[in-house]
Amino acid sequence: MWISSVLKASAVALAVATGAPLFAQGTPINAAAFDSLVAQGPVADAATIASNKWASKIKQAGTLRLGGTQTSNLFSQLNEKDGRIRGFDAGLAQLLTRYILGDGSRYRFTQVTSSTREQVLINDQVDMVLATYSITPARAEKISFAGPYYTSQAGVLVKANNKAIQSYNDLAGKKTATQAGSTGPAILAQFAPKAIVQEFQTHQEAVDALRQGRVDAYVTDYTLLLNVLSLGTGDAQLAGAPFGPQDPYGVGLPKGSDGVAFVNAFLKKIEADGTWARLWTVTIGQRTGSTNVPAPPAVP
Repeated sequence: MWISSVLKASAVALAVATGAPLFAQGTPINAAAFDSLVAQGPVADAATIASNKWASKIKQAGTLRLGGTQTSNLFSQLNEKDGRIRGFDAGLAQLLTRYILGDGSRYRFTQVTSSTREQVLINDQVDMVLATYSITPARAEKISFAGPYYTSQAGVLVKANNKAIQSYNDLAGKKTATQAGSTGPAILAQFAPKAIVQEFQTHQEAVDALRQGRVDAYVTDYTLLLNVLSLGTGDAQLAGAPFGPQDPYGVGLPKGSDGVAFVNAFLKKIEADGTWARLWTVTIGQRTGSTNVPAPPAVP
């Protein structure tokens, strides 16, 4: 893939965040390494489970009800050949499932979008949502968050031949896609108030609109845009460096759930024993050419 000067500048920004440039494209996940990592994850003892209502409910049910996605190449991607979902978010969900139930495959999956994540928790359709879910005050009024377990910023994706848009400063008057229910609309209102915003329900719908020329740019979490580049199709590029406030990703839980303390303790455990770093390397690092593992965000 030809790397434009814009993408090179963006890679410099990525190097600041992850320690290496993004030049490796189209690298598939090492499924065997991912599956092995999940299978070797820690398992909570009976006393730890019994002391927590949220975890005890899942233990008694024998299944963790997970709200997630299956179209995010780096974070949660369905492999139609073996029916397994792999990626950074998927790995965390499966490791947590193993931590509670002793088997990372004992979860029941529900597809969510940016617009439905709170509702499936409120309606008790899922036990948790793990889907590049940004922690915001508005969302925290309706649900509770564990974490953060990852941080990102916003980014701009354009077609590979687009020279008119070099950063978010060039979005005025441009048709700009973002995801409904995500932090994208607020980011655009603040940093590109003259952009012509078009909201889509899913990441894939926004990417398709860009590829089909129905929009000029796509603004969302920078890490989600790396998903597109990691496919190695060569038809898109990043316009400028990541921008805006740091965006913390959290695990969505029912409002007031004691699962927050349980999941936070789990996150601290896998960060301390190196599991978080190994998961990042398998799901993101090896696939984007990044060799320096970032420090995970501090968990309360």
